[in-house]
Amino acid sequence: MAPGLGSSPWPRPSAIPTLAVPPPVPSALVSHRPAIQLSLGSAFALVAGGGALVLVAGAVLVSMLLAVASTAASVAVRAVVVHSILKEHKA
Repeated sequence: MAPGLGSSPWPRPSAIPTLAVPPPVPSALVSHRPAIQLSLGSAFALVAGGGALVLVAGAVLVSMLLAVASTAASVAVRAVVVHSILKEHKA
């Protein structure tokens, strides 16, 4: 035998540890049915409820806008009145 052939720095293939791979886990059965089944009446009720919700939210937002606008107008009128009173008092 030639020198160095029997003493390799690499381990022999039988000495390499192998990892045990677990078998694949079967997946759950997948249903092709929709999760929620809506009839025509329930779909219409859902759409009508959503529309009503949008209308109520819009009414609330418009009323808040009107409240801010009327407050701003009131503050502006008061500022004009106070300004005119102070102007008369100065002269």
